[in-house]
Amino acid sequence: MTAAGTRVAARSSGVGASGVRVTVPASSANLGSGFDALGLALALHDVVEVRPTQAGLTVSVTGAGQDQVPLDERHLVVRALRAACEVTGITPPGLDVRCRNAIPHSRGLGSSAAAAVAGVAAGFALAGRPVDAEALRLAAEFEGHADNAAASLYGGLVVAWSEQGRFAAVRLEPHPALAPVLLVPEQESTTHTTRGLLPDRVPHADAAFAAGRAALAVHAFTREPALLLAATEDRLHQSYRESAWPRTLRVVNDLRALGVPAAVSGAGPTVLALPGAAGLPAEVDLTGFTAHHLAVDRAGVRVEPIGGEPDSGGPDSGGPDSGGPVRVS
Repeated sequence: MTAAGTRVAARSSGVGASGVRVTVPASSANLGSGFDALGLALALHDVVEVRPTQAGLTVSVTGAGQDQVPLDERHLVVRALRAACEVTGITPPGLDVRCRNAIPHSRGLGSSAAAAVAGVAAGFALAGRPVDAEALRLAAEFEGHADNAAASLYGGLVVAWSEQGRFAAVRLEPHPALAPVLLVPEQESTTHTTRGLLPDRVPHADAAFAAGRAALAVHAFTREPALLLAATEDRLHQSYRESAWPRTLRVVNDLRALGVPAAVSGAGPTVLALPGAAGLPAEVDLTGFTAHHLAVDRAGVRVEPIGGEPDSGGPDSGGPDSGGPVRVS
């Protein structure tokens, strides 16, 4: 088990107060049994560039969500950046924020958590402060839970929790054989909507089942992927939300019936499948879903200094080792 803040601090310290480029991964939360606790970082990235200016605020967005998000102080990256600046004690006179987004919005892939992490990491970097546990707390407060934010911040597999209103997480190294396939529909969903479908109470037997399977998931994702089918079985949240995305749950159930570990990714409607070397079975009807084969992002958020001129690369530029986003296939 790794103390999560250590690796990120080493990568993001010493950037200074010049412009910064932040590359932040998508994530899949819950992983079936680990509701609001487990998260997995995915090699699909948003890139945010932040430059201090003399005055004012300019925000530009290309790629996912470019016609949906506000281009002012309401933008989540800006809000998280302002919060980080307040905590670190800096006040840039002006900001130029440029977002190149590859993470689909409202699909259960942690786009909002990635935006919050990007803003917080940029603020800490501008202040010359390493990303630490306080950075996770800030980013998670925008979400109300830390599973996605911790995965985007730390990479790999995370176990997240809160204690007395403060969010925390530990990072674990995922098994090298993990090969996630994300089945992304055109349909959108929101955490706010799907959380409203959850009951206030669940049967004690279901709670006990969930505790056992979540514990098993930690072992399966890190040591023994052969146990992923059992480890990703859920009784706490997915069936209660079926009305929000019936096709998603049908695909999950069809895959599981054929022995493929599968779960709803976060608040849906994307399906996380872990078929292994055999691949997805042809018998499952995936009409309306696009399959993306993504590696696990094991590095988490990456911060680097930049000069005064914006990078002209598009939302799919770069690769897993270049600090840029990764094209899905």
